[in-house]
Amino acid sequence: MYQVMTSGDSSECTRWSSGVQTIYGRAGRSCGCKRLGKSSRRHGCPEELSFGDSVWKMPSRKFADGEVVMGRWPGSVLYYEVQVTSYDDVAHLYTVKYKDGTELALKESDIRSQSSFKHRKSQSSSSSPSRRSSSRSRSRSRSPGRPAKGRRRSASQSREHKDDKKKTLQETSLALVKPSENNTKRYNGEPESTEKNDTSCIILEQKLKPDLEIKRVLEQYSLRSRKDDKKTEEIFSEKKTFVAVKPIEKVPSKTKELEFGGRIGTFMLIFLLPATVFYLLLMCKQDDPSLLNFPPLPALESLWEWRVFGVFLLWFFLQAVFYLLPIGKVVEGLPLSNGRKLQYRINGFYAFILTAAAIGVLLYFQFELHYLYDHFMQFAVSAAAFSLALSIYLYVRSLKAPEEELAPGGNSGYFIYDFFTGHELNPRIGSFDLKYFCELRPGLIGWVVINLAMLLAEMKIHNLSMPSLSMILVNSFQLLYVVDALWNEEAILTTMDITHDGFGFMLAFGDLVWVPFVYSLQAFYLVGHPITITWPVAAAITVLNCVGYYIFRSANSQKNNFRRNPADPKLANLKFIPTATGKGLLVTGWWGFVRHPNYLGDIIMALAWSLPCGFNHILPYFYVIYFICLLVHREARDEHHCKQKYGLAWERYCQRVPYRIFPYIY
Repeated sequence: MYQVMTSGDSSECTRWSSGVQTIYGRAGRSCGCKRLGKSSRRHGCPEELSFGDSVWKMPSRKFADGEVVMGRWPGSVLYYEVQVTSYDDVAHLYTVKYKDGTELALKESDIRSQSSFKHRKSQSSSSSPSRRSSSRSRSRSRSPGRPAKGRRRSASQSREHKDDKKKTLQETSLALVKPSENNTKRYNGEPESTEKNDTSCIILEQKLKPDLEIKRVLEQYSLRSRKDDKKTEEIFSEKKTFVAVKPIEKVPSKTKELEFGGRIGTFMLIFLLPATVFYLLLMCKQDDPSLLNFPPLPALESLWEWRVFGVFLLWFFLQAVFYLLPIGKVVEGLPLSNGRKLQYRINGFYAFILTAAAIGVLLYFQFELHYLYDHFMQFAVSAAAFSLALSIYLYVRSLKAPEEELAPGGNSGYFIYDFFTGHELNPRIGSFDLKYFCELRPGLIGWVVINLAMLLAEMKIHNLSMPSLSMILVNSFQLLYVVDALWNEEAILTTMDITHDGFGFMLAFGDLVWVPFVYSLQAFYLVGHPITITWPVAAAITVLNCVGYYIFRSANSQKNNFRRNPADPKLANLKFIPTATGKGLLVTGWWGFVRHPNYLGDIIMALAWSLPCGFNHILPYFYVIYFICLLVHREARDEHHCKQKYGLAWERYCQRVPYRIFPYIY
């Protein structure tokens, strides 16, 4: 209830942006005040109580829960009508709710009572009693706005001067209303038109500067008390923050909504994911890889070989060296909770070129790359052991990480859940970003190398002068996918894996084990179960893959280009729904067709990768089945996060675009 305050103590708490946590303060109840949350000084209650050498200070709270006030939108000068929902006694932040459902944490300095706005409006009128009294009190002094002695203004000139001044101030006020088009039009009495395809809001800041300067000059020569001038200067200093926004630091709240089945579900997944990988690889080795024909378990000593583990470590650290090379551009990621932006070096495509050159040198010196096929299970076990060790290291180091660097989805306080989902958002060793590195480099490039090894193994085992048409299609399709991901590496900085999910066992195992060893399942299957397809069938499968790739790439490019520069003339035909966050939700193009067109393209490509394996067994189609389940689950996560982030704008978007992934399927 009370806080012990000693001399020199000060603390500043902040709140995490993605999920505002509601904490109900109890300031004011102990002193018997009937008005909850109001400062005790306003009711004559003692603000400090002394007990011995300590001073017990009552927490000061100005606004009560449920009170309707005016809250300033972060990063702007606009005030909107909000309702106070709770107060954090520790962080000294109010949780307020806007009319569109958006909840934010605001400081007390960003909140004002509605009466203060009305009172300020009355002061601006020249007929208010306070202005008249202040003018009379200063009648003997000569202000800069008064004419020289013996050169008095006429009544008409004075009225014209006041009218011009009022007109200028009204124009300035109108200019300040324009940002409210951002999903809050209805609060300003405007029609609820949700689609826009202009970029007038982009140049609002340039238009706002001269208006504010004019207003400041006019107020400098006005006849008002110095007390009012001081208030005006404070208001003007707040408006200047619209030009140079100072980010509000926030502390991530505890994760309350647990995914993946919570603690029990994540505990089971830690064992289920490796078991699934080993089961699939053992099935592909069998002559009859049917679901009912369970493979015999190999001896434990046959699953591990130190030489294989050494080769895996050599591969991992070789990709780390390529990552650290000073080639490629350096870009900034999205702002973190404290407003800071991390820097990333975009050189994944260069790493792929260097890897291809290294593989070419090995083949030139007749290194047998099909060694990967002969020890494929041992490589998978080595990768799983390394990912487990990496996950343990990541969790241990996350215990010492600052609060603002923790992942919003992996801060539950439960060891198993945080270990699986990732406790720290962006673990780094110096400038080396572990999550960003593992996301594309060792696993994704390793996937291509494994496919090449399977192609060479097929030629050696079946004594072929050239690989089969099925193997060529699988290698070509998946090579195109990997090269596309590396060429557009910068786009991954806006994905959920980077911005929301921490780096724990889920991503470590997925990047280092699941991607290279499960995604290459079709090529591994074709080595032991060759399939002959005709050229017309191959052409039809190629067309299907090209259609999926076109949808996937054009949808992602459309989204990324709009995020980078909404004012691009090439995007002038796109319509969007403005949101309270300043971003827009596209409702035309691919994003007006379904909500996740990139997922649709992904699934079509996954089907094209499996079709060259024929229809004898369902095992090669595990990838497309798994991918549908993965994307449906991810789509549900996207829906949940977007609804929390965009509020009413997301509901309008869902009404405008009712289909989720597949057309005509809700």
